Amino acid sequence: MNQEKFLEYVQAENKVEPKDVMPDDYRKLLVRQISQHGHSEIVGMLPEANWISRAPTLRRKMALLAKIQDEAGHGLYLYAATETLSNGEIAADRDSTYNDMLSGKAKYSSIFNYPALSWADIGAIGWLVDGAAIMNQVMLMGNSYGPYSRAMVRICKEESFHQRQGYEILMTLCRGTKEQKDLAQEALNRFWWPALMMFGPNDADSPNSQKSMNYRVKRESNDDLRQRFVDVTVSQADFLGLKVPDENLKWNEETQHYDFGELPWDEFMEVLKGNGPCNKKRLETKRKAQREHSWVKDAAMAFAANMKIETANH
Repeated sequence: MNQEKFLEYVQAENKVEPKDVMPDDYRKLLVRQISQHGHSEIVGMLPEANWISRAPTLRRKMALLAKIQDEAGHGLYLYAATETLSNGEIAADRDSTYNDMLSGKAKYSSIFNYPALSWADIGAIGWLVDGAAIMNQVMLMGNSYGPYSRAMVRICKEESFHQRQGYEILMTLCRGTKEQKDLAQEALNRFWWPALMMFGPNDADSPNSQKSMNYRVKRESNDDLRQRFVDVTVSQADFLGLKVPDENLKWNEETQHYDFGELPWDEFMEVLKGNGPCNKKRLETKRKAQREHSWVKDAAMAFAANMKIETANH
């Protein structure tokens, strides 16, 4: 595999397909990034699922259920895209990548290790977390790996709806009683900094970011995406009548961007190490589900095997 020719190929905006020859480090980078994206969608269902029975109206329950179902579908698309990278030497099958997550070897987005303490937090997750996800994922529709690129088209459409759903929840609260608006402000206070950390470390401290950009998997840097998110989101907070919890936030006329404070990177690293508020709870929930519901997979596999035998006999 000629590395220089491959780089020229992807940097000329050509797509790589599963049967194409590709460098091992490109394949490994994709397995890591796509599977961890899938893990984030699956684990991201958990904080919202806790609010299905407590959503304030039937309409809200139905909307939340639909959103959680979408996230399950996103995980399915992404795991399926990851599996196209299996080549006999690099493991990319669903069981291997999922077990890496359960063991703590593979990560998922740090934001899902924070609890959803109020109904307003569900709104903040939709507005901020899905908003940050869209900022990350729109660029991925143009990434160099065909199956990943195509999966992102539908995912981005649905995430856009989720972001609007969350914003509408907070808008309703902000137009309600003082107590309801206070809940919205508290949710913004809790999720603002974790949402900014979703874009990953600063570019100078991100070991995989430059390689991913060279291969045209990522299209923009962590810092550029984070800046755009801040610029877009501050005006949305202003419209709601909420205050972004950053004393250093200030519009810069020279750069035409917002200046903002230093992120709590020590907290970010602790969450990555597994010491966040909900790290252990999230993984144990998934491990328990795998233990208790493995019979469903076994039954499906047995049924598929029997159907294959019956088909062969006829």
